[in-house]
Amino acid sequence: MKVAVEGCCHGELDSIYNEIARLEQQNKYKVDLLLICGDFQAVRNHQDLQCMAVPDKYKKLGEFHKWVSLFVLRGRGRMKIPRYYTGDKTAPVLTVFIGGNHEASNYLWELYHGGWAAPNIYYLGHAGCVQVNGVRIAGASGIFKGHDFRQGHHEHLPYDKGSLRSAYHIREFNVRRLSLLSSPTVFLSHDWPASITRHGNQAELLRRKPFFKDDVFSGKLGSPPMMGLLRTLKPAWWFSAHLHCRFEASVVHERQEGGVKVVNPDEIVIDEDEDMGGTVGGEGVKEEKEQKVPVNPDEITLSDEEEDVVVPPRPATPPPAPKVTKFLALDKCLPRRQYLEIIDIPTPDLFNPSRPTIAFDPEWLAITRAFQPYLSLSSSQPAFPDEPTARQRVAEEMAWVRENVYGGEGSEKEKRVGEVQKFVMSAPGPTKGEDRRRMPPFYPNPQTAAFCNLLDIENKIDAGASPARTVPVQAQMNAEEAAALRAQLTCPMASALDAIEAAGVEQQLTGSAGVEQQQRL
Repeated sequence: MKVAVEGCCHGELDSIYNEIARLEQQNKYKVDLLLICGDFQAVRNHQDLQCMAVPDKYKKLGEFHKWVSLFVLRGRGRMKIPRYYTGDKTAPVLTVFIGGNHEASNYLWELYHGGWAAPNIYYLGHAGCVQVNGVRIAGASGIFKGHDFRQGHHEHLPYDKGSLRSAYHIREFNVRRLSLLSSPTVFLSHDWPASITRHGNQAELLRRKPFFKDDVFSGKLGSPPMMGLLRTLKPAWWFSAHLHCRFEASVVHERQEGGVKVVNPDEIVIDEDEDMGGTVGGEGVKEEKEQKVPVNPDEITLSDEEEDVVVPPRPATPPPAPKVTKFLALDKCLPRRQYLEIIDIPTPDLFNPSRPTIAFDPEWLAITRAFQPYLSLSSSQPAFPDEPTARQRVAEEMAWVRENVYGGEGSEKEKRVGEVQKFVMSAPGPTKGEDRRRMPPFYPNPQTAAFCNLLDIENKIDAGASPARTVPVQAQMNAEEAAALRAQLTCPMASALDAIEAAGVEQQLTGSAGVEQQQRL
């Protein structure tokens, strides 16, 4: 399977897809999958921009939306019309992405467990693992900040300046969940793992990026939890972004010596302290005298007749090669930057390479069920179980998943994401009269509800939202309604454009928050 890997997206979807098309034509191959390592910027409208922690000069809709020049009766003008989000334009290659530190955090929170951000564009969630043609792809969204790491997800709309940033800080909750996975093939993170530069050409990196030097030698560059996951999971590939430069490294994992017991000189050996055959009370313990066995002088001792035979040494079996994780970080999408790379990743024979499909990972589903009680929506995080207990609970939930999701033990079928989660326009696209400086209400996403129903777990994402700032699910447009609105764009009349905008607003905004906003429009 040919996999394109992108560093930071920053909303430049058209540029990325065009570069993939150019490489396909130049090299006569077909890219099956695109992985994006954060800063995707899935911004649906101007209010989503208020939920993204960037300076105002960078607050633009990007190519998740597309500028379209229109001529209207009132004169020549330009308005933003959503393209990938509305489905007017479809991603030409299956795309899977994680979040970074420049995201519309409100939209990614709607899809906390993962889901379609647009047709053919899948968000892996705050943490997650899926299978694409049998290849396990796991990832963690956000970046590491120590002061938020052990907290719960306390951020809720409307964000203040602090929660606007802490919303994308990775939590211990998700790192612990990911640590319980068996080894995936690919892992995505936005942050680099801490100390990863020691495993590559660090000198060359510092020559190109001399301002990294202080952080590299002080140990501040990178995420300690991500390096912990790299050492624990030992994936074949690890892809990152964030620092806007290309860097590769190879992490060789320690070889485990099977069957060799390491002796602890301080260990107390119980057998040496116990008296075999002594009295129960412990007093006057007497050693039993060995009974003398009478010797037969005519006995033939076999050893007397055996010749000393030199046993040839056994052929040495080489130890298994240690696992190696290939690390690759890429730049952001700009001309003459190293932001995209094509990787060949083997797939199981039973999958059709010409039709990539994305499916749930059963182990991740079991982990999600096992850790659901510890998902906190306040700053206080409940204590986690120790690792043996956690693994035991995952094993128990795996039995539930096999029975209730996959149809019983021994079933070989996969559970495709598309069977459960369908893309829905949960929020309106950009409209002419929207209040651009106001944060949006919370839009419950049916994909999150469908995922929680699949696992029979509480939908805490919707439950934690303020009812006064929540738009009912019934107000959301499905793909057919969106297509009907897009069809009207063929009419050049200004009145038609106004009708489209008004229809979008009226269908999206209901309830107390919606009525209040309609009055402002």
